[in-house]
Amino acid sequence: MTAPIKYDEIPMQEKFIIMEELWENMTHNAEDNGFTPQWHLDVLVNREKNIKNSESSFSDLESAKRRLQKLT
Repeated sequence: MTAPIKYDEIPMQEKFIIMEELWENMTHNAEDNGFTPQWHLDVLVNREKNIKNSESSFSDLESAKRRLQKLT
């Protein structure tokens, strides 16, 4: 049996390191274990295709922020 982790005793910097290591580990086999739904993979493939065909456009972060602020 594993001892419970005392999260409050772990320094914040170490928590981020642990979180990054976990995320990296999980991404290696996300598709194999059904973690990523098929519809999400399909969206990513479609977006990649649109980029290659120059059918997508991009904005810099400041332009995107201005557009979003106008919506509120």
